[in-house]
Amino acid sequence: MAKPNKINLRAFQQELSERLKNKTAAQVDSLRLALECGDVSWLVRLGDTGEVLPMPEPVPVPLTKPWFLGVANIRGGLFGMVDFGAFLTGKATARAAGARLVLLGTRFSEVRSGLMVNKVLGLRNLADFAPAEAGGVRPWAARTWHDKNGAEWRELDLARLAQDEEFLQIEA
Repeated sequence: MAKPNKINLRAFQQELSERLKNKTAAQVDSLRLALECGDVSWLVRLGDTGEVLPMPEPVPVPLTKPWFLGVANIRGGLFGMVDFGAFLTGKATARAAGARLVLLGTRFSEVRSGLMVNKVLGLRNLADFAPAEAGGVRPWAARTWHDKNGAEWRELDLARLAQDEEFLQIEA
């Protein structure tokens, strides 16, 4: 049986950094990190994300909402870990082998948090998408796009999510 392809995240991030050095600000602004969470495909502004990590084992925090997985020590700092699928639907997400923790970028330093997603699908350029008529139901998921194959993608606005009262209130 063939082994599944493994992604070396450090090598991926270094390669991405090198590729971004050769891009203009407008080109970087149109790049999105593509994520899969549950049955929904998401696009996140690249500049709003921090690191993408394999899922660390969280330390549970009592008396918190079911979607708050706990905290993890990442490079000497404590980060809250959110099961993004459970936050969206109220149903816990099964932690698959490809699950990743996507940290909110450094500009959100007051909200040291990471989102557990099923998969990270790489980079996408908004030029390859067409805006869709339907809008999102939550302010941090306000835009919807269709790719060339007609698949629907939602844009996740991490700045708005980091200010969302429901997201910030983790106590049960």
